Amino acid sequence: MATIPLTQRGAEKLKEELHRLKTVERHAVIQAIAEARAQGDLSENAEYEAAKDKQGFIEGRILEIDSKLAAAQIIDPRSLDAEGRVVFGATVDLEDEDSGAAVTYQIVGEDEADLKEGRISISSPIARALIGKEAGAVAEVNAPGGIKSYEIINVRYI
Repeated sequence: MATIPLTQRGAEKLKEELHRLKTVERHAVIQAIAEARAQGDLSENAEYEAAKDKQGFIEGRILEIDSKLAAAQIIDPRSLDAEGRVVFGATVDLEDEDSGAAVTYQIVGEDEADLKEGRISISSPIARALIGKEAGAVAEVNAPGGIKSYEIINVRYI
């Protein structure tokens, strides 16, 4: 099985979700199934079907998180000898060369990516263009609207 890169924060969030699913959600759906069964005829019981569907989703998500955590490679960018280069987990300050707009991204695993919070997936085109470059370099990203150029202003390992 291939390893899945995660930051420490991403691994903790997955562990928290797994704990919540196993201790809260699983028990709640079991209770909902029991209550729906008590209503009688299961063949036309929408609450029973909905609870069973939710149980399937919860159990599937538990298996998915378990397997991801088992295959996880937790990477702390501060412990890497990156010498100022962009690596997994690094936080990068960029300037769009066309508009001059400044943006900051942290390169993270796929499960922890959230563009609104400035976290982009390691597999995204911009992250792939940034990996290995240093401050002062220009990264060209093949975006849907054409080639975008970003100057790397700063690289931090938080």
